[in-house]
Amino acid sequence: MDLTLSAGQYDLVYNAFSFVIAAMGASLLFFVLVRSSVAPRHRMAITLSTVVVGIALYHYVRIFNSWVDAFTYTGGAYVQDGVPFNEAYRYVDWMLTVPLLLAELVIVLKLDKGKTRSLLIRLTIAALAMIIAGYPGEMAAADSTSKIVWGILGTLPFLYIVYVLFVELGNSLGRQAPGVTRLLSALRWILVVTWTVYPVAYFLPAVIDDPVVAELARQVGYSIADVLAKPLFGLLVLAIAIAKSRDEGYTEEGDPRAVQARNDVPARQRARS
Repeated sequence: MDLTLSAGQYDLVYNAFSFVIAAMGASLLFFVLVRSSVAPRHRMAITLSTVVVGIALYHYVRIFNSWVDAFTYTGGAYVQDGVPFNEAYRYVDWMLTVPLLLAELVIVLKLDKGKTRSLLIRLTIAALAMIIAGYPGEMAAADSTSKIVWGILGTLPFLYIVYVLFVELGNSLGRQAPGVTRLLSALRWILVVTWTVYPVAYFLPAVIDDPVVAELARQVGYSIADVLAKPLFGLLVLAIAIAKSRDEGYTEEGDPRAVQARNDVPARQRARS
């Protein structure tokens, strides 16, 4: 379906994509620079945050370029002149980043290896099922039955993920320090609330009669949700990793025992002399 947008409507989506690119790029640089603030055993979670925003940065550049290529400014309006806007970039991005986002949460908890492996496998399968089921519905006509059917099928694994986050992972919160528990609780809620934006944006074309308004709301909604679910989520993961590192006595100078051992070397050398 070809669209005709006013300059303001076109710029709304254009600027939303630009904002997301800036947010992902800044987050990528920030996570790289602060990684040393975290104890080595917690750095994998920060590495995953860095990978997530890096993947999203790449795909949003592609999404941005596809939006620009899809429209031509003619007669005071932006007209989609037969070049399709490539929605598949989002789904490729989500197939890579959503399992990694869940892995960040599981890994930063530092559960036993068996529990960690089980959660990673089950959550990855559920995340992929959710995204794969959503794509055919995204491509279907707004008023078609298939869009609703695929949307429901994609919602079922989402509900399973919510169950895991609030029941299975909730049982592990009692073993965490109080400050970490509060951050983990906020992290789970942010994940659920921001992910709820995706199905809402998905179904907007089916409930909004004006296709232009529906498309604008969908693209801006997805963009806002991606910023909340990736850079903001990564910042909370970083805060948890830093809190855990400090509870373990780690500072940017390193493990306190290692620092003490280095400081003791001159004293031992003086004693031998």
